[in-house]
Amino acid sequence: MRYSRFLILLLFSAPLATMAQTVASATTRAEYIALYKDLAIRQMKESGIPASIILAQGCLESGNGNSRLSVEANNHFGIKCHQSWTGERIYHDDDERQECFRKYPSPEGSFRDHSDFLRYRDRYKFLFDLQPTDYKAWAYGLKKAGYATNPEYAERLIKIIEENQLYVYDTGVAIEVPAPSVIEAPKLAEAPHGKRDVINISRDIYERNGVRYVLARTNDTYAKIAIEYDIKLRRILSFNDAATDMSLQKGQVVYIEAKKRKAAKLQPVHIADKGETLWQISQHYAVKLSSLRKFNYLQNGQEPVEGQAIYMRHKMAK
Repeated sequence: MRYSRFLILLLFSAPLATMAQTVASATTRAEYIALYKDLAIRQMKESGIPASIILAQGCLESGNGNSRLSVEANNHFGIKCHQSWTGERIYHDDDERQECFRKYPSPEGSFRDHSDFLRYRDRYKFLFDLQPTDYKAWAYGLKKAGYATNPEYAERLIKIIEENQLYVYDTGVAIEVPAPSVIEAPKLAEAPHGKRDVINISRDIYERNGVRYVLARTNDTYAKIAIEYDIKLRRILSFNDAATDMSLQKGQVVYIEAKKRKAAKLQPVHIADKGETLWQISQHYAVKLSSLRKFNYLQNGQEPVEGQAIYMRHKMAK
């Protein structure tokens, strides 16, 4: 009888002990912030994202570092694998059952990917024109860009920031990179050298990644622009990775010299948006389409998927 009572007590006390141990070992919000504030500040220097926003998102997305993804995979922002991911993986129920998420050797990789996700994806680039100390504008900007489906996402971030005074980590940080809008802004260039520069051209010539281009007008074609600049049609088609002459949309970029083999140093990667083609990325950054295929191991006809990191200066690791 005594043995039975002891066995029953042991069976019931074991789960309670395990539960108490789990509660005791859970990371508090204050502990999480203390652990990752320096990493967030470093990401602010390197990317321009406010450290307060990074920390608040980390707290919210990872449950203060207690979620399964953060504990078992060092994934603090719920970043999914996407097509280009070649590292370790973990599977977890999210929008669908057993979705693939990235697994990192350390939290640094997760924080860096989060920064790249915002900085190099077109729909978030407007955020970097905001003041880096204006955490409220950033929070509402993330909501506007569709970062999360929760209608109260911005308010939740702001509450975490203000309750924990995370805004103090945004002050006095020297950001090392300009905003994407500054890097990608059209720059007026001189007319190309040679006999073309004596022709009276009424349109402006711009420069991107050291490559000259013009903007198409209404009813423009590659052939019309080729004649205007005394360039053979086959060459201007080659410059723009175009197979045949075609009508161009007003404002479309048309390069009048060859694109570069790689992007500028401050644009090492691009995060693809939904429906975005490799050709569109090539035109946006003035990088040869063949280079992008080579860097990202993509065959003719293969297109990036939403969220895929497209390497712009070197081959992705296999």
